[in-house]
Amino acid sequence: MFFVLSKVLWFLTAPSNLLLLLVLAGAGLALRWRRLGLCLVAAAGLALLVGGLSPLGSFAFRPLEERFPAFRDDGAPVVGIVVLGGGIETGLSATRGQMLLNEAGERLVALGDLARRYPQATLVFAGGSGRLTGDGGVSESRILRRHAASLGVAPERITYDEKSRNTHENAVFSAELVKPKPGERWLLVTSAWHMPRAMGCFRRAGYTVTAYPVDYRTAPRRNSIHATAADGLFEVDIAVREWLGLVAYWASGYTEAVFPGP
Repeated sequence: MFFVLSKVLWFLTAPSNLLLLLVLAGAGLALRWRRLGLCLVAAAGLALLVGGLSPLGSFAFRPLEERFPAFRDDGAPVVGIVVLGGGIETGLSATRGQMLLNEAGERLVALGDLARRYPQATLVFAGGSGRLTGDGGVSESRILRRHAASLGVAPERITYDEKSRNTHENAVFSAELVKPKPGERWLLVTSAWHMPRAMGCFRRAGYTVTAYPVDYRTAPRRNSIHATAADGLFEVDIAVREWLGLVAYWASGYTEAVFPGP
């Protein structure tokens, strides 16, 4: 129920969707209450413009991305590496016969790099399908199993979690698969902006991991002004979803804190 409800509510509350709905609502109101409708259209249109072209996305991303520092290898042995899904376009990959990556594709790049750097480490890829419709039957794990060799990794070296649909399930199912022992060092690979929620979920599942953030969207102490409103709104949507996800996961008992930290 949580999975379905989260998808439906997000569709309605995503800033870009919500503002477009307000524009349509304002246009409808203007047919009867002209001034009220036009004010609503103007306010929603201005919000779309500010969200799309201003550095608002950078402001929202930075606290998330800087919560956990970049990984520094101190020489301690790495027993295993868990890479979270979210970087593979499953429907297109299945249709085109290639592994096609999206904006979070750095997660897969890190998988190939870390597999080479730590040849004895156990590799886990936690990637089912997070879609309600369309290509929901195609899991990211299934796509990776077919194309892992393109990353320089033997497919049989990877342990695949094909069931998980969200971050909470990533943590629970991964722990069930590998049964980590106390004192072992496991790296957790996911986008930097997603790392606080992911770390909170793994801790709640009793799975001790070390953060390995990738896929940064911001530069330190620099805010980007976007060339197109579509780029800015895309970033705002992702950042707002992550902040809302932190609150929802904490309220549901999936994480140990609202904003997990090191």
